[in-house]
Amino acid sequence: MEFIGLLIPIFMIFGIGFVGQKLFGFETKNLSTMALYLMSPFLVFRTFYKTHFTINHVYILLYAVVLCVVLILIVFAVGLIRGYTQKEICGMILSSVFMNNGNYGTPLVLFAFGKQALNYAVVLMIVQQLVMSTVGIYFAARGGEQGSGGFRTAFKSVIRMPMVYAAIIGGLLNICHVPIGKPMADGVGMVADAAIPTIMIILGMQLAKIPLKNVVLEKVSYSLIIRLVISPLIALLLTLILPVDSALKHIMILMAAMPSAANTTMFAVQFNTEVDFVSSSTLLSTCLSVITLPIILILLN
Repeated sequence: MEFIGLLIPIFMIFGIGFVGQKLFGFETKNLSTMALYLMSPFLVFRTFYKTHFTINHVYILLYAVVLCVVLILIVFAVGLIRGYTQKEICGMILSSVFMNNGNYGTPLVLFAFGKQALNYAVVLMIVQQLVMSTVGIYFAARGGEQGSGGFRTAFKSVIRMPMVYAAIIGGLLNICHVPIGKPMADGVGMVADAAIPTIMIILGMQLAKIPLKNVVLEKVSYSLIIRLVISPLIALLLTLILPVDSALKHIMILMAAMPSAANTTMFAVQFNTEVDFVSSSTLLSTCLSVITLPIILILLN
């Protein structure tokens, strides 16, 4: 019950967004853009400005890339065995490979492991966002109606991400030991502290708009198994190889067990890549995580 209790405040905040969306019908795209481009960069800047970088951060990058590659290979294997089309395989990659580390994983790490673990979680979130905004958009574009232009679109997406620049600026100021002053730090802190609950509320709004229609049970089942079961198992194997401390290992495994990333639904809509399948997988994996994540937390404990 203690581990389920960790999810109660998270789903309570999701619920605020869910109910608010049902009652008032907010324009979630504008709110999501605000959180992504205006608020999250302050959280990223503060993390990179205050973090003492070690070899563990290199291992985080290596871990995220290897996990992504292995999961993509698994999806391709399933797609080839089942005879899926390129569009179906790309849709399954979007729903199975990329986890919700931003507005779900990071708050859960905060609740489960405390503020000290949050820095690792935010760095892992940044790396995951970079991977999702490159590899994810590439496969979204590849599976779309045009079926091409993935590399160009992915590159344009990355250079438009303010979180990248916030990480670079924060990291450089950190390395060069440049003080930013208390008034500036307080302002950054206020926006950074507001970023996490805001993006959690927005996820609830996004979930409220996802329809469960035209669901192909077979494909959704494969996607859910890969995302919620196989992904944390692969993460476990990777942590056995990587020379990182136990706290970081727990964070890596927990983050790998997160449900499908909400941003992949936006990618699917943008490129018309298996929209119903990707959005349904996002909603169902988020709901099922109420069962799977407490099990992961119990095993980690």
